[in-house]
Amino acid sequence: MHTKTSLFRGAAFGAMIAIGAGVSAQAATVHHKKVVHKKAAHVAAAKTPSELSALRAEVRELTARLDAQAATQAETQAQVQQANAAAQSAQAQVQTAQAQDADATAAIIQSIPVAVAAEIDKVKPKTDGIYFKGVKITPGGFIEAANVYREHNTANDISTGLNTIPFPQTRQGHTESDLFTPRQSRVSALVEGKPTADITLSMYGEFDFQGAAQSANSNESNSYNPRIRHLYASIDWADTGWHFLAGQTWSLVTLNSKGITPRNEVTPLTIDGQYTAGFDWTRQPQVRVTKDFLNKTIWIAASAENPQTTFTGTVPAGVINTINNGQGFFGGTTGTLATTTSNGNVTAVSGVATATQSLNHVPDFVVKAAAEEDIAGHHVHAEVYGMARTFSDQLATMKTDSITTGAFGGGIIAQVIPGWFDFQASALNGKGIGRYGSAQLPDVTFNTNGHIEPIEETIALLGGTVHATKDLDVWVYGGEEHESRAAYGTIGYGNPSFVNTGCGTEASTLTCTGNTKMLEELSGGFWQKLYSGPWGQARIGLQYSYVDRVAFSGVGGAPTAHDNMIFTSFRYYPFQ
Repeated sequence: MHTKTSLFRGAAFGAMIAIGAGVSAQAATVHHKKVVHKKAAHVAAAKTPSELSALRAEVRELTARLDAQAATQAETQAQVQQANAAAQSAQAQVQTAQAQDADATAAIIQSIPVAVAAEIDKVKPKTDGIYFKGVKITPGGFIEAANVYREHNTANDISTGLNTIPFPQTRQGHTESDLFTPRQSRVSALVEGKPTADITLSMYGEFDFQGAAQSANSNESNSYNPRIRHLYASIDWADTGWHFLAGQTWSLVTLNSKGITPRNEVTPLTIDGQYTAGFDWTRQPQVRVTKDFLNKTIWIAASAENPQTTFTGTVPAGVINTINNGQGFFGGTTGTLATTTSNGNVTAVSGVATATQSLNHVPDFVVKAAAEEDIAGHHVHAEVYGMARTFSDQLATMKTDSITTGAFGGGIIAQVIPGWFDFQASALNGKGIGRYGSAQLPDVTFNTNGHIEPIEETIALLGGTVHATKDLDVWVYGGEEHESRAAYGTIGYGNPSFVNTGCGTEASTLTCTGNTKMLEELSGGFWQKLYSGPWGQARIGLQYSYVDRVAFSGVGGAPTAHDNMIFTSFRYYPFQ
């Protein structure tokens, strides 16, 4: 293109030179006619005006062609530049698409190990439980070696009879005790199956070694052999929020930490198997229905639970309020005396005291509502509940006597400092609720006509746990159980006419009725993890408790008793 343009420009330049030369020659001819040779005249004569016009026209044509060529070249260059810009834009789009494809390819490549791992997990043996015919079995429990020191002997193993702390009158009230025990060791298993994506079937069993043979009862937690702590089945419908439970577990009165769900109860961190005064609870057979709402932030539950009644006071003549172990609960001695002869000597042998179960014909009913929320990073769970209880006996007139009472309670647990400090509080107030407190104060007494009279009581507990490190928890609790007087004539509970004159003197033969008015306990301790890993978990724990027992005032004053107790524990959890 450039060569052709140059040729045109050269031809035009040559033509202009020729024209100029012709014009010059013509002028020279005009002004110098005398000196022009014949040959020059001949040449000049050869370029006529018409020829000059033709040359000029040719020059103009060549110039026009050159201008047209230049315009075409400019247009072509503009098109080339436009094409180059379009090509650069297309190349940039290609590079962007290639980069996006590269990122997508890299993401796919990165996801391959996850997908492969998920597929491998489907077929490889599971290690978080035992899998059998579609169900998962998770074993649990621990082995405990515990030591218990009590300043005043309560004649108990690992679980303290708080309402039996001896007054100074008794010899055991001046006797220390120290013992080692493994009886709180536990074995448990959780079995879970999912027939559909929304339904979970579960069964849980937990047992320990605190059975009590012929003296067994089910007042708060059964003590039959073997001793059942928990044994229940449950069904959970995730899509509708319904939950059903049947069997033995914690009562609905026990504070929860998450919704109203089993195995999420807030139990004190004590080593003492009876926990601490002020803790309201039972473990008993029940049927429970629960519904959760609003993404599991609101829960409502109702239960019908095994009834038992703890009596106190003089039973009027002809009144039947209990049945003994000869009525089919279990076999055992009847509490009668037997005599034996050895070498001519007669020895009286006392049989074991007869265990009794109360007469009840209506379950204990509990209705509970719970709410939980995260408030500025602090998880808070709160709940309230109501309880109805019915007590029965048969009067001497062959008439069945029944009375129904109510009680109200609630509790809260909050992460005051998330990950470091948790606070809890619970309380229960009503009539006939003694069996729901750790101190096991009585539920009811009798009036002079033999009718049952429920005793009003308040049970309250405050507690806090500091998670000092990931392996160390430090805890403290303060609790109280307080009963009101129920005096009827010369009988009842806490009657001012009861005699307490002998309570304060060791081995006194004087009377010491000593009906308990109040039990207070302050306890604290820690749990330290020694090991936590693939082979389970090992912990050591320490607990100190101080308990005050205060009796109602009567003839001779209001006696008191106290106990200092120290518990130590080593536990190995093989399945944690």
